[in-house]
Formats: sequence, C-alpha cells, structure tokens
Amino acid sequence: MKALVLSGGSGTRLRPFSYSMPKQLIPIANKPVLEHVLEDIRNSGVTDIGIIVGNWAPQIAEVIGDGTRLGVQVTYIPQDEPLGLAHCVTLAEPFLGDDDFVMYLGDNMLPEGTADIAEEFRASRPAAQIVVHKVADPRAFGVAELDTEGRVTRLVEKPQEPRSDLALIGVYFFTPDIHRAVASIEPSARGELEITDAIQWLLDDGAEIKASEYQGYWKDTGRADDVLECNRHLLGTLRPAVLGEADEASELTGQVRIEAGARVVRSRIEGPVVVGAGSVIEDSHIGPDTAIGQHCTLRDTRIRDSIVLDGATISEVPGIRGSIIGRNATVGAGADVDLYHRLVVGDHTRIEVAA
Repeated sequence: MKALVLSGGSGTRLRPFSYSMPKQLIPIANKPVLEHVLEDIRNSGVTDIGIIVGNWAPQIAEVIGDGTRLGVQVTYIPQDEPLGLAHCVTLAEPFLGDDDFVMYLGDNMLPEGTADIAEEFRASRPAAQIVVHKVADPRAFGVAELDTEGRVTRLVEKPQEPRSDLALIGVYFFTPDIHRAVASIEPSARGELEITDAIQWLLDDGAEIKASEYQGYWKDTGRADDVLECNRHLLGTLRPAVLGEADEASELTGQVRIEAGARVVRSRIEGPVVVGAGSVIEDSHIGPDTAIGQHCTLRDTRIRDSIVLDGATISEVPGIRGSIIGRNATVGAGADVDLYHRLVVGDHTRIEVAA
C-alpha cells in the first residue's frame, strides 16, 4: 500500500503565517504538522509516500527531504492549482499505479493514529474506507450516513438537516477502483473534482464503501486557535527531560522538556512546556502549554499557552498568552505594564508592547 498526502493548499485561514510558510509546516509541540502526518502513515506500515505540493514545494522539500530521516520514501507531485481532492488522485495516478493507498490531508492531526483502521482496510479491502469522527455540528462537514453494519449508504456535503453526526475528517483508504470513479465525475459548482462525488459514484455503482470511526483527538489545524488547542493537547503527552542546561536558580515543575543546547537561567518553567535546541530562557516565567522553538531568546518575559517559532526573540514583555510568534520575529516591551497581550505575529516582524 502507498500513501498520498495533500500539501498544496494556500492556508488562507492561517495568515499572516501562510504568507511566508506553508500551513503544513506550522509546528505543533515543536514538530511540523506534516511530520506528525508522515509519522502516523509510517506507523501504519506504509513507507512509500507521494506528497502533492504547490507553490511551497521548495520549503516543504527543505524540511522533509527524501523522507529518510522519518523512515519513509517521499515522492513530490507538483500541482499547479488546487482543483479538488479528486484531482489530486488524478495527478498522482502515475505514482499510485495499481496499488491500494491511503489519502491523508496534510494539515490534519490525529495523534492517536490510524494504524488500526489501516489494518481493517487491508483485511477486507472495500473499494473505499473513510475515516469519520463524531462532531457537534455536522452542517459544517461532509457527512457519512451508515447502515447497521457500518457500511456507507450516502455521503452528504454540509447538510442543513443532517441525519448523521459522523463527519469525514480527511483520511481515506482506496483500492484502484477510485481511479475509475474519478474519471467518471464532473467538476462541482465550485469548479473542483470532489472526492465525495467520486466515493458517491462508487456507491451508486454498487461498490462496498465502509466507514471507520476514529475515537481519538482530531483537529484540522487550519486556524490559529486550532493550532493552539492542538499544541495544548500534544504537550499533555510530553515526556519530560532536561537534555540542555538549567541553572540552580531556575525552577522546573511538571512536564518540562529542555532540548540539547538550550539554556534556562534564573527562570521558572511550569509544564507542560518544551524548549527547543539552542534556545535561551533568562529571567523569565514560562507558563503551561507553551512550545518554544529552536534558537529562540526569551528575556525578562512572562508567557503561557503560546507557540514561539524558531529564531524568535521576546524581551521585557510582562504577559503573553494564547499567542503564536513567527519565525525570527522580535517582540519587545515599550513600557512596564502588568497585562497579558494576545498576539498573532508573522515571520520577520517587530512588535513593541506598550500601555
């Protein structure tokens, strides 16, 4: 079995970050979302992976490389413009050949993994097997309606009166039958080839379509608030370790991980917190649910429930909360105020925080 990972989207909901980096490389607990996806696929026993890439192809290739570091083999498949998920299947057909495959959206987080579902698919090999998850408001999703045996009877896109609370969450298992379906459908009203239309075509043609309910935590990391929520969840599973340095004047409590080459000086850190390699924390208070990237500098700063990307500098800021600070950004105090500030700061930005 092979894998097809879709990483060609523009990520408009994650601006300003998506102006300067692909959304799939936003870090969750100091690891890009795309790496989490590739690791899940690898843990499912699939190592031959095609990645659909758009304008951000060089940046993605720089981080992921040929996949060796992650124990997989990566083939990059260019996409000139986004024309739908089913169009990605068409683009990837030379790579996929006659193999079964899993298609996985590259900005989805399923930290409990899909290995069991992959094994179910291998054992029974329906024409398609979709991964679904119960949601509070199915009207915002594609929804699967099932019979009592768990077979899919109908797919409905964003139903106003949903008959099911089982949403499609961006992981699909296919046999080669999907290629015949994709070749048989027409673009939707928005001009895209929809994967739900292709699966519905298989249903109408009499093929067996199964659904497997994912029971774990799931998040589409398309918005800043979703990224922060997912970061909190993953940091809750953090394995504490001090691989760098923390001086005697510093206090570390809870799940705290200090990576090699990082230094903590006269600071208090309340986990879960991860501090990336080469970062320096001085005279600061790092509160729970915070991920500090590599080669960052924080001095005289109080921060919690936030993500600080690689190379950022924060100094003399008395309170940052619920924020994402971009790569190589600089945040400095303009005045001594005892307030929390909420920031979404893009790459290479300078911010002065004043009263």
